[in-house]
Amino acid sequence: MINLKSKFIAVEGAIGAGKTSLVLLLSKRFNAKHNLEVVEENPFLSKFYNDIERYAFQTQIFFLLSRYKQQLELAQQDLFNQTVFSDYLFAKDRIFAHLNLSGNELSMYEHLYEIMVKDIPRPDLIIYLQASTEMLMKRIALRDRPFERKMSFE
Repeated sequence: MINLKSKFIAVEGAIGAGKTSLVLLLSKRFNAKHNLEVVEENPFLSKFYNDIERYAFQTQIFFLLSRYKQQLELAQQDLFNQTVFSDYLFAKDRIFAHLNLSGNELSMYEHLYEIMVKDIPRPDLIIYLQASTEMLMKRIALRDRPFERKMSFE
């Protein structure tokens, strides 16, 4: 077995880039743990895709809290003895917040984020996946998540 020097490795990229697939493959190959983003459990996500302005805040707060909880659990694990692959960066949440929130909602989000980020472990290594827009759309269509069916890359 190969000994990995990096103990916390995050994989990032656009929706449909293959982050989860790569994390599952790497965690199996290196007998490591994996930390997967919780997407389907967000009760606001399908509403968000139908009415972004109305449901952006609820969707974003759900993701922020969910990712925070996962990352806290990760921080409590023994990263010295076990490699962990994650299919997201905690900082990505903030990027989406700035794309979808404004005014008081963004201010409240920022306040919560600043409190939480202090407790979050930082990856030793980040792998960024790229794919063409056509490939991303094909992969999104193939996995056929109901809330992604109306998605477009405009």
